[in-house]
Amino acid sequence: MLHDNIHLPPRPPAPELSEARRPISKAEAETIAEQLYGKRGSAKRFETEKDDTFFLDCGENGQFVLKVAHPSESLDELDFQVALMRHVELRAPALPTPRIFGDLQGQFLPVVTTSGAERRVVRLISFIRGTPLDKTNSTAAQRVCVGELLAKLRNAMADFSHPADGRELAWDVTHLLKLSDMLDHVPNDERRAWVKTALDRFAEIKPGLNRCRRQVLHNDFNTSNLVVDHSNPQFVNGIIDFGDAVRTAIAVDVSTALMNQMPKQLDDTNRQDLFLEPRDVLRGYLRHADLEHEELLLIPFLAMGRLAVRALLTCWRAQLFPENRSYILRHTQAGWAHLRWFNNLSTNQISDLLTGRI
Repeated sequence: MLHDNIHLPPRPPAPELSEARRPISKAEAETIAEQLYGKRGSAKRFETEKDDTFFLDCGENGQFVLKVAHPSESLDELDFQVALMRHVELRAPALPTPRIFGDLQGQFLPVVTTSGAERRVVRLISFIRGTPLDKTNSTAAQRVCVGELLAKLRNAMADFSHPADGRELAWDVTHLLKLSDMLDHVPNDERRAWVKTALDRFAEIKPGLNRCRRQVLHNDFNTSNLVVDHSNPQFVNGIIDFGDAVRTAIAVDVSTALMNQMPKQLDDTNRQDLFLEPRDVLRGYLRHADLEHEELLLIPFLAMGRLAVRALLTCWRAQLFPENRSYILRHTQAGWAHLRWFNNLSTNQISDLLTGRI
């Protein structure tokens, strides 16, 4: 967990982000699936940030996702994720979220000792067909659908609580200032200056963020975690990956979703407004959930803060795990252009980005 006096290195924000694991092979994943769940199939690895995740094709017996958690992940926090997914299924069964399956003994979080002598927690989750949104495009109407789903998911989580829901998560922008010691890992050029500006501006709005409404939220509604189908009238087939869920500010959850709808390619000659596409998401969101005026004012700063979180964590982790560098930095390049754009705006201009424009 993070602490106010954190200094990096040697104290990382979360061991699962900084400690290496011994990856398991697809053959071992297939063995785990058969022994724990009675599922015989062919495994294919997904690229992931911290765990071992496999697509498991069992033919006519179905398709699944097998997740073998990082050995440092807390059992309580994994139980929180499972309980949250089951709660959403109960409260809003129409929402396209994955279903989680118990093993042959009925356990949702069985523990195995891998061939690398690590004790690791396993989950089996339903596979949702479709294309990750970060691999395709979207229309304004489809982005409205994304916003509607985010609001409905918030509503379904509103009454949920768990002993581990207050965990301090490195990816929760609420704790951005605790990552400031990572600034040395950002290249020492204009990019470091952009991140420093984001940190300074976040410090100014932090008192307002502390007053904002909070609840358990997905906290990672990004385009990699939305599985879509252009032939589906609702557009989104699935909302996946509850690994960053946490009790945080409602405005933080919305800002993360909006930041992830910013264009991947930014042409300075014709792009004057990074929030053109994100506002479509916000319009859909406001059809089913409310935001207070102060929350609207803060969301652009929180989006900028999320860009800074991503820059700090990914630059740091790319140095720790150079073999996984391309995956870790896959969204960081676009983020530099976004941070530069924010850097060129005044504080008042940032405050006005959403108010009166939806």
